[in-house]
Amino acid sequence: MKKLKVIFSTLVFTAGLALSSIAQANDIKIGVSFRMLSDVGYKHGELITDTVEMWNKEGGINGRKIDLTLYNDECKSEKGVANATKLAYQDKVHVIIGSSCSSVTLPMVPVITKAKVPQIIPHSTSSKITMQGSEYIFRVPVSSRFYKLVQGKFTAEQQGKKIAYIYVPDQASMVFAKEMIQFMKDEYGVEPTYAVQAGEKETDFRSYLMKAKATNPDVIVLSGLVDETVRMLVQSYEVGIPKSVHRVANSVASKVEVPTNAGKAAVGVVYSAAFAASDTRPIAKKFVKKIKDTYGVTPGHDFSQMQDLLDMLKPALTKASAKFTGDLAADRLAVRDAIAGITNFTGLASGPISFCANGSPECRDGNKTPVMIKYSRGGKNWKTAVAGTVTFNPSDGL
Repeated sequence: MKKLKVIFSTLVFTAGLALSSIAQANDIKIGVSFRMLSDVGYKHGELITDTVEMWNKEGGINGRKIDLTLYNDECKSEKGVANATKLAYQDKVHVIIGSSCSSVTLPMVPVITKAKVPQIIPHSTSSKITMQGSEYIFRVPVSSRFYKLVQGKFTAEQQGKKIAYIYVPDQASMVFAKEMIQFMKDEYGVEPTYAVQAGEKETDFRSYLMKAKATNPDVIVLSGLVDETVRMLVQSYEVGIPKSVHRVANSVASKVEVPTNAGKAAVGVVYSAAFAASDTRPIAKKFVKKIKDTYGVTPGHDFSQMQDLLDMLKPALTKASAKFTGDLAADRLAVRDAIAGITNFTGLASGPISFCANGSPECRDGNKTPVMIKYSRGGKNWKTAVAGTVTFNPSDGL
């Protein structure tokens, strides 16, 4: 954390005090708002700042310095909206990266759309985000509309159709569970054995788990943010739900805190994500080594998606900044159009990432290839196995 604070202070000081107004006008300004409530969250911030620092050391982009402003929204919607407003109108950034939490990104969309500043999402998965039709929003992670399809099909055909659901009020967690419930009804004609939304900030899920246990399910879906998911997994064993009942989680299970903190309770948990550290492709193995060596953690898909975002953003900014005139509105439009022009980007994701011109979900949900992953070991030295991948058509799940 100390390293990150120093980097942030240096960037803000350099941009705010050391550069002249003329030099600032020539900068490419990137704003960031995402969740930094854990050590891993701060490491995502370090990845961004380290990458931007490297770009600047290499001469910037088209000779322009990159000015980075980073805010912590703490996964709180009101802070995300305030950050987006400040980045758009006060900091006058060309592009915004954020947020981690769907419940934060969703209310940011009207703000950035009104300000006409493009925003590219590193982590938020709720299908509702791109369904707003904004021409200024772009998503790097796999949308929940694809997750519900691959997860529902895998669960029904590999694990069972008697399913109990416990989910929290977080937007992505709630959408994942409700969309999976609907998918199981539509495709297989089955109702949940039990379904409940826990209260906001609830920490003891044992009463819900006991009720779910009483229905004798084949599968229990536990959909929450990191802390809730860990607690639900641990508490599911505390109330005596046997290992034979399959545990399914939403994509948050890819975050390293889940297997690390849940320990043995993570073993057997199945989830779909955009990347697995057990991926054997050379690009993936090189990336995993880099993150382990630099930041001391095994990367989940949040790390990979942030890296893919940065790797896509640099050529887009290179293309856009070649056309910069100094008129902020026009320059932002150039950045938006350059990002929209990204097609078949091949990086750490299991499939190509593509955008297109209009603001529809088909154009703005760039990654259409989720991975099915299962934890074979929990704890600090956790392990996963890739069960397979599925690529969907742009309109699937709408």
